[in-house]
Amino acid sequence: MARQVRAEVTRDAVLGGAAEVFVRLGYANASLNEIIDEAGVTKGALYFHFGSKEELARGVIDAGVERFGAAARSKMEQRAPALETAIEVSVLNATLSESDQIVRAMYRLLVEIGDYRGVDAAPFGLWFDSVQGLIQRARDEDDLVESVDVDAVSLLLMQTVTGARIVSEALGRPDQLAEQIESLWSILLPALVPADKLGYFRQFVSRRLRVS
Repeated sequence: MARQVRAEVTRDAVLGGAAEVFVRLGYANASLNEIIDEAGVTKGALYFHFGSKEELARGVIDAGVERFGAAARSKMEQRAPALETAIEVSVLNATLSESDQIVRAMYRLLVEIGDYRGVDAAPFGLWFDSVQGLIQRARDEDDLVESVDVDAVSLLLMQTVTGARIVSEALGRPDQLAEQIESLWSILLPALVPADKLGYFRQFVSRRLRVS
């Protein structure tokens, strides 16, 4: 049991070190030696858990997907109105990656690697299903106008939130991601929400991003 605990601690250290290096340098420029130094482990310890840099990167993706998924499920289990929950989950894209380097590395690696071979789950498919469920429930709760196409809006939310993240990183402005998400909702809400509820949801977005 003690050996298993030590192995898990070492694996976590390797993933944490790898996340730091991948965020700082990107997948192509990161070297295993830099990851070993960052993690404070031996080369043998790293190779015990991961056979290559690609395998390690996919391990970081899996860990990040799991952490983001757990945080998102926590929001969904509160059974708040679905549109509020969809807004909360979009805010997680900004706040969780600020506090968790593995989540931030996961987002970067998903773009840089560009496929999911060797990854436990295809994250975009899982995220789309979750968003789709929230948007459907929001329409059922009469928080969206009847003309809303659930599939189209779900896909648009995925595309815009993902795009905002990519652009903020590319421009070297990751600290502005929350502002971009607020701007996103300010543009989308008038097309989605009944006029008598628009003011409330605008205030909800602003309040959530100001306190996060």
